[in-house]
Amino acid sequence: MEEFSRERGPGIPRQNRVFCNRNLKLSSISWVGFDMDYTLAIYDQPAMDDLSIRATIQKLIARGYPDFIKTVPVSTQFPVRGLLIDKRFGHVLKMDRHKHVNKGYHGFRELTREELRALYHSKKIRPATPRYHWIDTLYALSEVACYAALVDAMEKQGYAVDYGKLFTDIRECIDEAHRDGTILDEVSSNLPHFVHRDPNLAPALHKLRSAGKKLFLLTNSRWSYTDKMMEFLLGGAMAEYPTWKNFFDVVICAATKPVFFTEKRPLMERDGETVKPATAPLERGKIYEGGNLQDLERLVGATGDEVLYVGDHIYGDILRSKKESAWRTVMIMQELETEIEAYESCKSDFVRIETLEEERDKLEDDLRYYQIRIKELTRTIEHRAAGAPKKEGNGVPPPAPSTTLLASITASAGSTTPELEAERMRFKRAVERIRGKLRQNEAELVALERRIDLRFHPYWGSLLKEGSEQSSFGKQVDDYACLYTSRVSNFLSYSPQQTFRSPRDVMAHEIGISGG
Repeated sequence: MEEFSRERGPGIPRQNRVFCNRNLKLSSISWVGFDMDYTLAIYDQPAMDDLSIRATIQKLIARGYPDFIKTVPVSTQFPVRGLLIDKRFGHVLKMDRHKHVNKGYHGFRELTREELRALYHSKKIRPATPRYHWIDTLYALSEVACYAALVDAMEKQGYAVDYGKLFTDIRECIDEAHRDGTILDEVSSNLPHFVHRDPNLAPALHKLRSAGKKLFLLTNSRWSYTDKMMEFLLGGAMAEYPTWKNFFDVVICAATKPVFFTEKRPLMERDGETVKPATAPLERGKIYEGGNLQDLERLVGATGDEVLYVGDHIYGDILRSKKESAWRTVMIMQELETEIEAYESCKSDFVRIETLEEERDKLEDDLRYYQIRIKELTRTIEHRAAGAPKKEGNGVPPPAPSTTLLASITASAGSTTPELEAERMRFKRAVERIRGKLRQNEAELVALERRIDLRFHPYWGSLLKEGSEQSSFGKQVDDYACLYTSRVSNFLSYSPQQTFRSPRDVMAHEIGISGG
């Protein structure tokens, strides 16, 4: 029988892949929902941060902050997602998945290990308390950039900084700039400057629709802004869709997530400037506002794991939808492309780290062996020097030798005490050599880990990892996102019937067994 085979192709580039934390069959999904900002709309992050920072500084000065803050350099390169603000001390922190703080800055000064240990290692951090503020959205990066820069600059100018009030003022000023149109008006008037128009977005949505999936848009943005943004992203993209609204079976604006998932707010229908209660069935082409999870599921006739929701926000889009429903989830991380690029650039370093860790394990095994032998020889020499057991000054005989020691004594029966002493000294010198090699090993590991961190980010290292652990942010992605990828259009490379399979979880005791 003739055999047919094809040469294996290059596959999907890693930067454009969809990654799986929990097995998911797209064939079982009937509805696919999308957030808009930072999900369908991929913003130019430096441009958005610069706009937010300028607006915030202006509003802070209007609140009475000194004029000199207009000239303070604010680095948009400083923050990443997954940071924790300590409003008591003015620190910015990064934790691993166990909430252990490994990195921190006060302004732009890196905190020492001693400072971190004194403040954060004696008791478990509780990020949900008022003392801390968690940064998990790209929208919030400008808050961190402003905060670090102003803490640094104001202290250098001799101001006594109230760290908690400063952060609260920054947050309120950014929120105010969004509410009053300072930010959104500038973005909507120059969308090509602030937003990347992805030519593959429309084909990706069309591919899902062609496979029989129903699509809905669920965004917190108001209708006027949503209409301008979606027209920019999808307007005129494909002849089959006269307007952007034709891509979606249901469009819901002003959803106020995460409240959408937790409260029973009514679903309203917008008709021009008029808003009225929505009636069933929901119609394609109409605009809805508000609403709640239960009513949406009832009105579209889909529940639980028939719905796949795609968003960028761990808390508002992913965590709440997972906690309050059985919706499946996709997280969009536009930073993932640079994260993967950095990871691939460090391949040789990761290989070297693995080699060093194996060498360290062997050296530590050797160290334990020689330390045990030294103890055994010492007790053998002392036992011989003591002669036969006899009463000691306190009337208590010396302890009987252990089974291991007796074996050592038997093996060394033909050796003299000077020979045993020489052997003990050889073992002690071996211990010192091993300890020296361990110090060299540790120094190289530390240098490699620092070099790897710098390839990912000059301040914080990898977004999703902290040392050998997941970062706190990485753990949330792992816990709450069934799938994750850098942009919605990456689904264009996959079948709408694709089965995504997660890697096999491996526990520590399984490593090294059958290649695990």
